[in-house]
Amino acid sequence: MESHDLLIFKHVAESHSFSKTAEKLGYVQSNISQRIKNLEEELGVRLFKRNNRGVTLTNDGEILLDYANQILVLMDEAKIKINPEKWQERLVIGATQTIAALRIPKILSSFLSVNNQINVKVRTDTTSTLLEQVFYGEVDGAFVTEPFDYSEFKTIYTIAEKVSLISPKNSSNKMQYEQTLLVNSNPYCIYRNMLIHLAKMNSYNNIRTIEFDSLEAILQSVSNGLGISLVPSDVAKLRKYQNEYDISELPETIQIDFVIKNRQQQPKGLKSFIKFLLEE
Repeated sequence: MESHDLLIFKHVAESHSFSKTAEKLGYVQSNISQRIKNLEEELGVRLFKRNNRGVTLTNDGEILLDYANQILVLMDEAKIKINPEKWQERLVIGATQTIAALRIPKILSSFLSVNNQINVKVRTDTTSTLLEQVFYGEVDGAFVTEPFDYSEFKTIYTIAEKVSLISPKNSSNKMQYEQTLLVNSNPYCIYRNMLIHLAKMNSYNNIRTIEFDSLEAILQSVSNGLGISLVPSDVAKLRKYQNEYDISELPETIQIDFVIKNRQQQPKGLKSFIKFLLEE
């Protein structure tokens, strides 16, 4: 039984698909199928049940997946222990754009002050993409702000983030929600959807929106009088912008969760980060 066969098996088990595994690992599908067949013949059991939706694990497959996860993590830890210069302990974190810009630098600064031997990478994307990356092991954990399937993931740490409505200087509070709403282009963005919901709750249905791909563009557009937006309070109060627009902090909060995949074995770098978050 080779470690790479276990890695292939793990990807098939998690994606429920030979074709998706082949695409992700850069193989032809027949190669993936043959490697799984060889593994089944070596063990003398069937690992997958085929159906119209792809493949699912048999009972024996479930047992092997648990061991495969442990073996692959232990192999990485062994490399780090034997040759730390070549195989540095790593941690890959995912975050949405706003969280990456505001919270990640502060969190990592504190974390690395006591864990400076860990090689950290940060990936920024939408919540749905980040969760997929957590699921497939491409990132160890992610900070997300949108609803997700809790059965596949475990929430480690939660932040209740205060939010503020920002509007051009001297704009009328009474007419606030009748101004153009400046929102993120991601239709699942929780700040975008909360702002639109608030506008509707204030009996304003003729909603006009302008979409932007960056937080910086939204802040600048509000300061230029283009419309209003909803952002984390800490962002609204940044020194370089706080005198550029009016700020109104709302009673509502947005929940930020740091999530990992439900699994028994965790990489050492992730264990250290989880310990840090819980102590914080």
